[in-house]
Amino acid sequence: MSWYRNTVWFVKGLREYTRGGYESASKHFNPADVEVDVAGRSFLVTGANSGIGKATAKEIARRGGTVHLVCRNKERAEVAKEEIVTETGNQNIILHIVDISNPKEIWKFAEKFQNEHNLNVLVNNAGCMVNNRELTEDGLEKNFATNTLGTYIMTTALLPLLEKAADARVITVSSGGMLVQKLNISDLQSGNGPFDGTMVYAQNKRQQVVLMEQWAKAHRNIHFSVMHPGWADTPAVRSSMPVFYERMKNSLRTEAQGADTVLWLAVSAEATKLPSGLFFQDRQPVPTHLPLAYTHSPPEDEEKLMQMLEEFSQKFKSVSPE
Repeated sequence: MSWYRNTVWFVKGLREYTRGGYESASKHFNPADVEVDVAGRSFLVTGANSGIGKATAKEIARRGGTVHLVCRNKERAEVAKEEIVTETGNQNIILHIVDISNPKEIWKFAEKFQNEHNLNVLVNNAGCMVNNRELTEDGLEKNFATNTLGTYIMTTALLPLLEKAADARVITVSSGGMLVQKLNISDLQSGNGPFDGTMVYAQNKRQQVVLMEQWAKAHRNIHFSVMHPGWADTPAVRSSMPVFYERMKNSLRTEAQGADTVLWLAVSAEATKLPSGLFFQDRQPVPTHLPLAYTHSPPEDEEKLMQMLEEFSQKFKSVSPE
């Protein structure tokens, strides 16, 4: 059955996730949805120095928003900031150097950020696909630390700030790969059995979908959404999936096409007319499970995931001195 699900996902992806799928879907887009002025609104984009994160940040900057770029590599981040400022003419681009795989850094950053800035929209874009099992300095499996725990802590830490904001939104960049994964809370750090980086990444992306669904229930004043950007030609795809990239490079979406739905979810009035907690592809809500796939989880597993991540996160939260 797993072979069947993978095959269905791949065939579906060939049609919908490529550049041709975007071009087909975009015929039904309303350009006015994203032709908006967001001056005075504050956006935070993680993983913003390249790929979909940078494309998202650039388009928000074009529309006048204040954009906080959260990046790991200072040198590449400064180049990206300069590019965004030069191309958009928007000077309100603020750079923060944070490693999303380091939970202590995220907590420290978020505490400082809350004291200095406002925030209307959080875009959880930073992610990684490490193909061999690696541990961070905190002893965390790197994919889990970045994709799941990093997203959890960044969002949790900034929820109080978002709760105060008008039209607050949280968008998480996931992947269609999660469609082949059922939530597995028994091995969050992938320490049992053979390690398959692609499937670990897909499991993390399933976890992100669950996070957004759970937060949507708990925080009614914030609009949560999660999205699949399709298969885009980004540095992450080229480095993490070289065989896939070589086979598909002529059919991949551009970075801007991959970022289109993130932008739409972040700035359009139409997005928040839809319920919070949905999974989107090409500006439309889509199912989070394939037909006949055994990927549904009992509610208690989803609640347990939140509890486990909260316990993980608190281990790395330092108490500020009085």
